[in-house]
Amino acid sequence: MEKARAEEVSGSGQGLGQSLLPLEPQFRERVWGGQRLRASDPPIGEAWIAFGDSVVATGPLAGRSLAGLAAEHGPALLGSSVHGRYGRRFPLLAKLLDCADWLSVQVHPTDEQARRMVGPEEFGKTEAWFFLQTTPDARILLGVRPGTTAVELATAIREGRVAEVAATVPVHGGEAVLIPAGTLHALGPGLLLYEIQQESDTTYRAYDWGRPQSTGRKLHIEESVEVTTTDGPGEPTSPVVAGATGTADAIDCPYFDLDLARIGATPLPLDTGGRSFHILTAIEGVAEIEAGAEVARLERFETALVAGATGTYRVRAATGSATLLKASVPV
Repeated sequence: MEKARAEEVSGSGQGLGQSLLPLEPQFRERVWGGQRLRASDPPIGEAWIAFGDSVVATGPLAGRSLAGLAAEHGPALLGSSVHGRYGRRFPLLAKLLDCADWLSVQVHPTDEQARRMVGPEEFGKTEAWFFLQTTPDARILLGVRPGTTAVELATAIREGRVAEVAATVPVHGGEAVLIPAGTLHALGPGLLLYEIQQESDTTYRAYDWGRPQSTGRKLHIEESVEVTTTDGPGEPTSPVVAGATGTADAIDCPYFDLDLARIGATPLPLDTGGRSFHILTAIEGVAEIEAGAEVARLERFETALVAGATGTYRVRAATGSATLLKASVPV
């Protein structure tokens, strides 16, 4: 994030000393990854762009992690409502994913299941996808085919046939889809997307397309049987449209909200309300964020966190137009 910057002035940050926190991406090699996030061999499948272990890239808080700042300055960083709900724990994880091949067919537990099956402090994992680029034949697996019974589902998982009962759904750029905990799912090749989720890395792999298992890539057959439901998760949304400038809802759920913001040269005011941090990721063009006299510049796929206590701030395109995704916790 060499081009991102944050300029701190006296009185900014509402107790943090910095309101706008550009974040360093953390890249993850994946067997199914591509070359669009960063050229690499082995390929990069994921860029983790905002989560507890994210590190502030520039400004007075450079080098500090969000988890450490949340522990030290809970309400100021997280916002009053998020702090009241989660204490001093950072609750979300945002990623970019580049899929050149099928990901494993997987499922995630609910909060109750995660506490029981993994540990008492664990979150479940409800997540959502916003598709940035798709090939004409791009598709995902989402839920199970109508009429599939729980017994048929469990048998298919145990016999390595779960892809036969999974529902196949075509997807297109600009669409968003919510994946509640318990929903069977898999991303296919030809997808570049943004993912927002509860901050959890608990993943149960029901099937992995015949890839060899390893210590870090095991199947979790009985866990998958226990947590996978036959409930229909719903279809992807129509492409999200925000007009020439302004915001539009992409995803609303109990754990996170995701909005699309299209911006031009005229600053667009946004507001944390003092209640929840905002995660801003530029997905088209170059954006500038202003809070008081602080300025953060985001080029494509760069991310910054706006501290929860910030209140009103403004976003605009550095040149021409730009598009942002904004994630927050419902308040």
